Amino acid sequence: MSAASGARARPDTLELVTGMLVMGVLIALVVLAMAGRHHKGGDGYPLRAVFSQIDGLDVGADVRLAGITIGHVTSETVDPKDFRARVIFTVRKDVSLPDDSAAIVTSDSLLGGKYIALSPGGSDAMLKPGAVMVQTQGSISLEQLLSKFIFSVTDNLPKSKGTAPKAGDAGP
Repeated sequence: MSAASGARARPDTLELVTGMLVMGVLIALVVLAMAGRHHKGGDGYPLRAVFSQIDGLDVGADVRLAGITIGHVTSETVDPKDFRARVIFTVRKDVSLPDDSAAIVTSDSLLGGKYIALSPGGSDAMLKPGAVMVQTQGSISLEQLLSKFIFSVTDNLPKSKGTAPKAGDAGP
């Protein structure tokens, strides 16, 4: 009986070590994934923008210029006076934006996350750190667009009562 218990102890130890190794790898992957999501606030200068709505825009979201990530959203708050979303984001120090540039909340794809797209203006004066971008466009809600489309289609359909041509009617 001692030979049987000795043979069983070896596979149990192997399973335990294998399980601990797998758990260690999973924990390391989670740590790496979380570390990749956090962006340092000191990698650029801060700019501010005020939007009517920012549905789906999160802290840490990209700020892009011409499709290239040049910063990240660092803060989101609601102004208690006008109930608009105030967003603070960073822009790389080597990127200077004209003071008439626009900030637009847009999405990667239909199901993708939101980001701020910057559209540079034509002014000779540049935005200074901490400046407020006055030309903004909030996010467009996919649900609102779909509901408008559905209601416009259903409103244009002929009503089922009295609008269908009768069998004996001849067309012009």
